[in-house]
This record gives sequence, C-alpha cells and structure tokens, in this order.
Amino acid sequence: MESKMPATMPGDQVQVTILVPALNEEATICEVIERLLALDISKQIIVIDDGSTDRTPELINSFGPQIEAIRNDAPGGKGMAIRKGLEIAHGTVTVIQDADLEYVPEELLLLVKPILDGKTNVAYGTRFAHGLPADMAWPNKIVNVLLVWVVRLLYGKRLTDEATCYKAFRTTLLRRMQLTCHRFEFCPEATAKSFLLGERVLEIPISYVPRTKEAGKKIRWTDAPAAFWSLLKHRFWRPRMAPLDGDSTLK
Repeated sequence: MESKMPATMPGDQVQVTILVPALNEEATICEVIERLLALDISKQIIVIDDGSTDRTPELINSFGPQIEAIRNDAPGGKGMAIRKGLEIAHGTVTVIQDADLEYVPEELLLLVKPILDGKTNVAYGTRFAHGLPADMAWPNKIVNVLLVWVVRLLYGKRLTDEATCYKAFRTTLLRRMQLTCHRFEFCPEATAKSFLLGERVLEIPISYVPRTKEAGKKIRWTDAPAAFWSLLKHRFWRPRMAPLDGDSTLK
C-alpha cells in the first residue's frame, strides 16, 4: 500500500525537487531530512521509503507535511523509487539525495545553481576531482574507473565520476528520458540518455565520505555488470513520442 503526504500543491512552482530514496536508514534519515529542510532555496522534498523494515517509515512520517512521503510495501529498487518520486516532482530542477550521509546535503546547492542560472541542464557532483578517496574499497575504485572509460568509449564523453549519487537535471529533461531503471542502473541510464539528448554534463567537485557494508551501504561492486550493460543497451536509445508533460509511467 502506498501513502503520500502532500507538502506542496502541484501548481506551486518551486526551484528544486529533492528525491530521497530510503531503505532501512533509521540511523541517518532524520538528519538528512532536517538538513535538506534547512537549505535556503524553494524546494519540494520527496522521500520514497522503499519497503524498509526498521523505523525508517515512522521517522519519515514524523516530519508531517514538511515533506512528501511515498511508501512501498516491498523493495522495488533505487531506480524505481526515483521514478515514483519523479511522477509528482514539480521543481524546475530535480536532484537525487541518498538517505545516508556519504554526501553533504548542503552541497546540493552547488549542483542546482548552474541549472537555475541557465548554464547547463545536467550537473553531477564529482567525488574524484582530486583523485579516488583513500578509504574507498578497491573493488569500488576499479569499477568507478572502468565506468568512466566505458562512457568515453561508447559516448565519446569525458567524465570523472559517472556513478555519483549527486546528479541534478532540469526536470523536463529527466522526464524526456522515459526512465526504465529499477535498481542502481539509474546512474548509467541517466548518463547515457543525457548524452544522447545532446546535453553537456557539468561536473562540480563535492565532498564524499564512503561508508562500509557494515554501516549500511547498499550498492556493491557486484552491481557493476548491470551498470555496464545499461550503458551498452542504451547506446542507441531514442526518445519515443510522449505527452508534453513527460512520460513517467512505471513499468
């Protein structure tokens, strides 16, 4: 069963919609939401609880109408959570925020500003502007290096950080992508379709503190094959005809 608590009316124009997929993040979800609420920008915060079995749903609901909440009875994956949130997004810009604290919520504003200023339609926060973090696991380092190589090989574009969580898009553009992802393939699918739609990805240095599997990190290096396959299979994607307000129908 799915429940939603509207924090803003669909007709209200806000600058940024922040999508927060969450799965069993009771240790950090409150601090993440509180710091997002404190951002000095017109915003819509949508938290998608993806079937959590801990106190995450209760903690999300404690914020009442300050946020909008979507609840899935069973986990559907990060990509599916983002797609559900996008259906009710009405900010000029949509940005992704994980429910942990590997990233600094205040730095979302660095990504949003160049889009609002009309300088780009896509902005990524790069964790690797000064090299790979020393405390990142070696398998993860290798996968991240291979991903940017594959992007360059398939799309002829240079990136330093393809798999960053911090991705921001003009909302109308993100809807044009007609996303099909379910799990962590959101990142490669959005990257592939950004380039195929002729967009330039602006990379902005951000802070990053990797967490461990024991601390609740969900993605594994074993998710890499799906990421590489997603980059490959979308190489010849072209947008199908869709309504003017975008096509976000879940499949």
